[in-house]
Amino acid sequence: MNHISIDEIVDYVSKNIGKFHENRLVSLENLNFKSVLKRKNPYLYKVKNMGVAHDVVQEILDAHISSSEETKFGDWLEEMAIYLNGKVYGGVKSSSPGIDLEFQHDSVRYLVSIKSGPNWGNSSQIKKMISDFAQAKKTLHTTNSRMTVIAINGCCYGRGSDNLKTGDYYKYCGQMFWEFITGVPELYLDIIEPLGTKAKEKNEFYHQRYNAILNKLSHQFMHMYCDENGVVNWKRIVEMNSSKDKTK
Repeated sequence: MNHISIDEIVDYVSKNIGKFHENRLVSLENLNFKSVLKRKNPYLYKVKNMGVAHDVVQEILDAHISSSEETKFGDWLEEMAIYLNGKVYGGVKSSSPGIDLEFQHDSVRYLVSIKSGPNWGNSSQIKKMISDFAQAKKTLHTTNSRMTVIAINGCCYGRGSDNLKTGDYYKYCGQMFWEFITGVPELYLDIIEPLGTKAKEKNEFYHQRYNAILNKLSHQFMHMYCDENGVVNWKRIVEMNSSKDKTK
């Protein structure tokens, strides 16, 4: 086991957090609003009595961005977790399907599936994770049948009752997860400040682009889905979203 200093952690986060900001901007710039609208429930927006084109577009855009950012930041945290674990325990991105991190410590081989938070999946997704753990363990045991292999569902935030042991895997959340992969008890706190590196500058530029794109999409929405009198044509939206006739 190697030790990692606070300065190394801060340096990594400060140097790499820009990647997340770049990815969220690229996602915004490349947004295909019609494709997003096709995946949304038009009946929900109608029942909420949304009649202003700008409001409809903004709600759809914000919901899409929120989901996209959660995914992208989760991916970024996963990369950081693998990097930090690699510095301490020599861990690597696992080659086994569904397993994010693999490392050895005290004669135990750990298989880690990393998620953002504790409430990350439904029963089918959890069963899939358990199946992935079982397959990865089986593969490892073909080369060393006596190897001790432990599966971990690691969650980047969460606490208390979120940490548990089942018959198939352990679940470590928040402080327990970060300490487990690095040996640093306070790491979950140490990373919060450097995450703000240039955040104000990055977010100001992001919101400039966001406003411009929101205005552009609102104009397109009015042209495509509003009548000449400016009223939102919900039937046209539902046809585009749900009609069996793909030409509509």
